[in-house]
Amino acid sequence: MALEMRERCERCGVGLAADGEAYICSFECTFCRWCTEEMSHVCPNCSGELVARPKRVASA
Repeated sequence: MALEMRERCERCGVGLAADGEAYICSFECTFCRWCTEEMSHVCPNCSGELVARPKRVASA
């Protein structure tokens, strides 16, 4: 099962690149760095910890 790489912050709607900075909880709720910092790294949906999402690099 692959990690779902959501393309937009769930709070502000800013675009998130697969190889860019984003934060997720264990349910894969996805947020940009600015929203994550404003929410003190706590997911508003499940109250879980928001951590850096791994970056996905395009295949050659």
